[in-house]
Amino acid sequence: MTPVLAFDIETAPDCDGLRRLYDLDPALSDKDVAEIAFQRRRTAANHDFLQLHQQRVIAIACALREGDGVCVWSLGTPEDSEADLIRRFFDGIEKYTPQLVSWNGGGFDLPVLHYRSLVHGISAPRYWDQGDEERDFKWNNYISRYHARHLDLMDLLALYQPRNNVPLDEMAKLIGFPGKLGMDGSQVWGAYLEGKLREIRSYCETDAANTYLLYLRFQLLRGVFDQAQYAREIELVRSTLAKSSEAHWREFLGAWK
Repeated sequence: MTPVLAFDIETAPDCDGLRRLYDLDPALSDKDVAEIAFQRRRTAANHDFLQLHQQRVIAIACALREGDGVCVWSLGTPEDSEADLIRRFFDGIEKYTPQLVSWNGGGFDLPVLHYRSLVHGISAPRYWDQGDEERDFKWNNYISRYHARHLDLMDLLALYQPRNNVPLDEMAKLIGFPGKLGMDGSQVWGAYLEGKLREIRSYCETDAANTYLLYLRFQLLRGVFDQAQYAREIELVRSTLAKSSEAHWREFLGAWK
């Protein structure tokens, strides 16, 4: 069975990069630097969501179905650098050549990882292969929007029409999955300034878990799983998480209807 890797990232303003881009005083705090960037963005675009290259990866969470088991975890440690986290992500692709699964990964997560990989000089040949190294990748690779090695569930279910996109949280809750817990994306920067990186990593993990659960539901939808197979895969996730003593998984299971 091809390993399946559902993933999610969390980001914060790249304050060091913003200081360079805008020639800002090095003595300015990260909070002040970010506020300047937010103000510039509001002036240009009527919102303060920074362009992707101006965002720094602070957490990457994965749900990996491989062999007889499934595991959900955050890459690296809270002390690891952005480069280390990104390198670990692409090293996993080199090792497993997995089916990548995301919710809006084509619109956000992967482009952020692309730009930040350029910043740090990270090499990811397996991910970027489009048939130069392995012939099969010409017809099915991670880069093409309409190829299957990366399945952006949100994009596909919307039939590639942005007006049809729906939030991960709402889709998960409609089915009975837990949805987002603890915070949402708009709260990550504030939590990061308060030093709550561990809480951010936990939140990111629950998003990866929700994404994987939606993937299982999609496998039922398209007939890859029958009801019995789907039930077994769902129970594998539930029983695996139940073995954890971490508070966010207890909350997750408690919200799972």
